[in-house]
Amino acid sequence: MKKISVLLGVLLLSLSAMVMADPVVIKFSHVVAPDTPKGKAAEKFKQMVEERSKGAMKVEIYPNSQLYKDREELEALQLGAVQLLAPSMAKFGPLGAREFELFDLPFIFPNKETLYRTMDGAVGKRLFDKLDGKGIVGLAFWDNGFKQMTANKPMHNVADFKGLKMRIQSSKALDAQMKALGAMPQVMAFSEVYTALQQGVVDGTENPLSNIYTQKMHEVQKHMTLSDHGYLGYAVITNKKFWEGLTAEQRSLLSQAMKEATLYERSIAEQENADSLARIRAAKTTEVYTLSDSERAEWMKTLMPVHAEFEGVVGKENLQAVYDIAAQVAKENQAAKDKPATKAGKKK
Repeated sequence: MKKISVLLGVLLLSLSAMVMADPVVIKFSHVVAPDTPKGKAAEKFKQMVEERSKGAMKVEIYPNSQLYKDREELEALQLGAVQLLAPSMAKFGPLGAREFELFDLPFIFPNKETLYRTMDGAVGKRLFDKLDGKGIVGLAFWDNGFKQMTANKPMHNVADFKGLKMRIQSSKALDAQMKALGAMPQVMAFSEVYTALQQGVVDGTENPLSNIYTQKMHEVQKHMTLSDHGYLGYAVITNKKFWEGLTAEQRSLLSQAMKEATLYERSIAEQENADSLARIRAAKTTEVYTLSDSERAEWMKTLMPVHAEFEGVVGKENLQAVYDIAAQVAKENQAAKDKPATKAGKKK
């Protein structure tokens, strides 16, 4: 009887220690607004982790560059000051993983299906492998949509860009893109863009619609061209030492929550951009222009040589893989279009 009492006492002490143990705190820092696809997905991830761990894991979200700006956040992650980031792919070039600039190439992804197959397949894995030696573990790729151009003058033809000071992220591929258009690229932290546009430090920028709207860039830009010329997405990453210090159960819980948050994030990204476009039109502060087929062809002719210029940087294997995926998607889409016509023919 005494032995049973002792065992019960030990068990109660163990349970008490578990309850009293401090939760694992995960600081998730990012540079955009909470009501963007990234911001909403971060909140979704937080809810799932805290509920499923029953409070044993706590996710603290710091949006809008509250903790760190663009250039600071990766160093903070490597030092362990934060545990989760979701930087755009352009941020990895200065870190020495320039293969990620694949995502910055103009007109590289003709559609979302090509994009997602690239992210979720061999190319995405190879890119994440590049981060391992830098103390970083890649967890997922999040979507934010295709980019549009904004400025205080119309941008219909390539000649319209001549002399414009255009804000870009720190990416050599984006630098080459703007120079090919005849613009003057200006590297600047995301948190500084609105003020720079407002004060005329830069003339324009490029961003997905959800970023343009939530950062109120449309209030200080007279013109926007719907061009879908480039892409902006994010890599959700964590500190390697932190990740390896977790238990297998904790890593499993976080991985599953991240998988579900990724599906959620991608599902809302397109709608968020559509809603943002409607709100920008309603605000009537920006004239919205859609490229004609001939204008788009001129942009593509001017910008496609950037692919060849950066083949050695992003990797010939990666570039060719995207081309192959795009061709396969186009083939499948055409087959899907032809299928109903074939059936109709048989009925006749």
